[in-house]
Amino acid sequence: MVDHFFASGEFQIISLDAKRHQNREALRALHNSSKQSGNVMVCFGDMFIKFSKSRTKDMIQKDQEHLDEEIRKLCNQLKMKVNRLNEAQGKPELKGFNLTPLTHEEMQAITKILKN
Repeated sequence: MVDHFFASGEFQIISLDAKRHQNREALRALHNSSKQSGNVMVCFGDMFIKFSKSRTKDMIQKDQEHLDEEIRKLCNQLKMKVNRLNEAQGKPELKGFNLTPLTHEEMQAITKILKN
């Protein structure tokens, strides 16, 4: 039961990350294509639809933002589940488990400080 409790969230994260990787590949292919303008064929399920390159990039980037948000939510839920399990087992909360990465601005500030 406990395995299923964690496995479903992990499986969703893995599948969403795979889709996010495919989107990155598609964006790179659009970026590297020889034609700067024009139309591209986009696969939706079992059909192909012709879209402009700029509209396709916008759609993929919006999908990337949505996937990033969903993965972030699932990771937070998984962290909460681990904390609840540890609490139920009488174990202390994991140290460093709730760390978040530095933002771009924070990294720039640290880099600036270290250079001086």
